[in-house]
Amino acid sequence: MTPQREMRLKKVLEKRQNDLTVVLENVFDPHNISAVMRTCDAVGIQEIHILNTKISIHKKWGARSSSSAAKWLTIHQHTDATECFDELRIKYPLILTTHLSSDAVSLYDIDFTKPIALVFGNEHDGVSEEIRRLADGNFVIPQVGMIRSLNISVACAVSLYEAFRQKQAAEHYSKTKLQESEFQKLWKMWRNNQEI
Repeated sequence: MTPQREMRLKKVLEKRQNDLTVVLENVFDPHNISAVMRTCDAVGIQEIHILNTKISIHKKWGARSSSSAAKWLTIHQHTDATECFDELRIKYPLILTTHLSSDAVSLYDIDFTKPIALVFGNEHDGVSEEIRRLADGNFVIPQVGMIRSLNISVACAVSLYEAFRQKQAAEHYSKTKLQESEFQKLWKMWRNNQEI
């Protein structure tokens, strides 16, 4: 490994955020999942949760969309919603779903400087009623057009870049947030990857 590559790996790891994650519920298109992964990597999210209760577990992602982002992320696949949320609750006291409801808060009213998990539903039905019951509330991305929804990967990107903006202003990227043991574990895994 060249010194330049080693430095880049460490710089990226130093900016990884351990208090922000994304959950994708029954998303059908692997290219949408891959596009979300690419955004997660771009804003420093390390962990992503993929919940498949109605479709089969994904075997692969759309490599063209992700630019191989998946190999730099920790991906948790779940087939049981309750178990998924039990795991999420360990690290994320606030879980919000994207759902257009009367009690939904604006994306821009969320405090992303605190630990949070964002749940995005599938391309056809959005977030299911079961998941909305397990979550703490809903949020929406403000829009003024006739069509009141965005593609899942676009909605996720808009949301995560608002989180990025807030976290950057709060200097979350100026210090390493990963625990030393987690940092070292990822460092060893990343060193074995072929490219970055």
